Amino acid sequence: MNSNQKKEGYDYGDWPYYGGNKAGNRYSPLTQINQQNVKLLHVAWQYNTVDDADSAEFGRGYSSIQCQPIMVHGVLYGTTAKLELFAVKAESGEQLWKFEPTQKEQMLFSNRGVAYWEDKSDKRILYTVGSTLYAIEALSGKPVLSFGKKGMVDLHEGLSVHNGQDVNSLTVVATSPGTVFKNTLIIGSRVSESGDAAPGYLRAFDIISGKLSWVFHTIPQPGEFGYETWPKDAYKRVGGANNWSGLVLDEKRGLVYFGTGSPASDFYGGDRKGTNLFANCIVALQAETGKLKWYYQTIHHDLWDRDLPCPPNLTTIKQNGKTRDVVVQATKDGLVYVLDRDKGTSIFPVEERAVPAHGLPGEHPWPTQKFPLKPLPFSSQALTSADLTDLSPAAHAFVKEQFDKSVSANKFTPPNTKGTILFGYSGGAEWGGNATDPNGILYLNANNDPWLLQMVDTVSQNKEVAALSHGNALYLINCAGCHGEDRRGNGTQFPNLRRIGERRSVKEIESILKTGQGRMPSFQHVLEKDRKEIVDFLLDTRSSWAAAPSEHEKASSGSGKKGVTKKVFGFKPAYQMKVWKKLTDQEGYPGIKPPWGTLNAIDMNTGVYLWRVPLGEYPELKKKGIPVTGTENYGGPVVTAGGLVFIAATRDEKIRAFDSKTGKVLWEFQLPAGGYATPITYMVKGKQYVVIAAGGGRGGKPGKNYIAFSL
Repeated sequence: MNSNQKKEGYDYGDWPYYGGNKAGNRYSPLTQINQQNVKLLHVAWQYNTVDDADSAEFGRGYSSIQCQPIMVHGVLYGTTAKLELFAVKAESGEQLWKFEPTQKEQMLFSNRGVAYWEDKSDKRILYTVGSTLYAIEALSGKPVLSFGKKGMVDLHEGLSVHNGQDVNSLTVVATSPGTVFKNTLIIGSRVSESGDAAPGYLRAFDIISGKLSWVFHTIPQPGEFGYETWPKDAYKRVGGANNWSGLVLDEKRGLVYFGTGSPASDFYGGDRKGTNLFANCIVALQAETGKLKWYYQTIHHDLWDRDLPCPPNLTTIKQNGKTRDVVVQATKDGLVYVLDRDKGTSIFPVEERAVPAHGLPGEHPWPTQKFPLKPLPFSSQALTSADLTDLSPAAHAFVKEQFDKSVSANKFTPPNTKGTILFGYSGGAEWGGNATDPNGILYLNANNDPWLLQMVDTVSQNKEVAALSHGNALYLINCAGCHGEDRRGNGTQFPNLRRIGERRSVKEIESILKTGQGRMPSFQHVLEKDRKEIVDFLLDTRSSWAAAPSEHEKASSGSGKKGVTKKVFGFKPAYQMKVWKKLTDQEGYPGIKPPWGTLNAIDMNTGVYLWRVPLGEYPELKKKGIPVTGTENYGGPVVTAGGLVFIAATRDEKIRAFDSKTGKVLWEFQLPAGGYATPITYMVKGKQYVVIAAGGGRGGKPGKNYIAFSL
């Protein structure tokens, strides 16, 4: 290993952390598998995560497997689609144990990784199932009973004291694992993105006892820095500004680095005038105390849901003969920020430019935004007529009709009631994270999908609601913004809900409405009887056609009556989404010219792209003679000293190895289901392995296997 690898905490054979090391670089110094022999890779073992007793229910009611596992001391730890935790022998896939969590209703959420901690003979796995943080004995798979309450800590801890608000019924879960600093686990959370969002505070828990160690208020309270960037007492009513994508650690400096998301609600900020610190920020905190070291805001007063979607990378670059330790953060809207690790200042020039500032009534768009000059954007910034799809004349005409009805000239056009086209919801960058080698080269996969957004004022919506049936009205208020008034969704992030009764039981639908699933928040703030009315409407049962409005509707429509929405943290904004869907042609392909998904190599020393290639393909388009287009992709890359970049992530359900110098595909393998996760590589007993979770989902067939490859 070279000095950079030692400094960042690499272990030659193991993959002990989410992201490979505490710096999150997804880099391995292993060379046994290399450019010359990678074509000889074959399946070494497969681990089936589904027990025989569960086979009949496989694929029903659970998320896909998005977990990047870890490998420590010859044992691989990961999670299943049901969020069971397992341990298998890393050289054979033989199961050592499996832990089944007790919170059945929380298994609908995703889990993207686990954390490992040890102190002599005490070895623990820390992982989350919905809003529960578990500490599990790494050797036996049994809960550590001295941790929290019999091995469990509620992730609402540290939020319930927030101005006395009742947040225990709101969505507060963790999909990404925390990072370990000494005997402390530092972790973020996923919260709702609507007006009922809980605060997205970063917290630290003592690994021995489970007790709360510290809290960093991402929405500042009186006397805290940043409080003046919000209206008075905004922390009492505004949520979000959360770190849901994970975080990284510089152990030598004692600093933890992470990115935050937008404040709630996503597309209307009439109640949160100001720049809104620490939403949409790259943040450095002292890991011991949670005290702020520095921050760097990427979006002021976010109106476009431009969360920082992946953990940063910590790497070292050279400029003008000097070595500099930096933080590298990719964004949803296709930008890369390279910041000094100690000061939080940008290594490359960034301009603050004027942007459109005329928003919806009551809105306060910020008049300037940041524009990095290097590296150049890795995904589109705005859609023009010249960018529209040319797959066929019919496809072009179909998309142009929608394009002509919307505003698309500037990426910072505030949302409006006419409709806007924007990039950045399903990437640019996404949650899979990026890889960085010791030379400062960043390997980044990206999406390039335009989206349609149209807002509606709640007064007009309530008039529309009044003319509808009871169940239909509740659906329109709570669900149509994502799944569409016609219930068709978009097939991936927002499923088609037509004929949902053929795919899910009444109990499963009710459970999802109550607890949330994937990107969908919990709807516990909606009365139980109203949730049942939504289910009846989705299943087309007759009770959904009752005309009388519910107490929830009355409270939501501003009637002045006290409904359940008045009892929880949040409010109903003056404007909400009416349309929020991908801009596609009539066959569902993106409405922009390819490539739709790319893999990029960027030199962080210079800010210059070394190569960019399409990532993924549609076989049916190739048969028509259309060049490789790339596909939407979820999951990240791993880079090795053997000159390879391994990545799955694509809609064609393949895993590939690329030449890290040129971007040429050197090997590919057809998985049994989509690999929407990030692979790992490790060495055990003298043999190097590459492992990917082939969990499927995202509109495709479900999967159940972890698959290991070796020479």
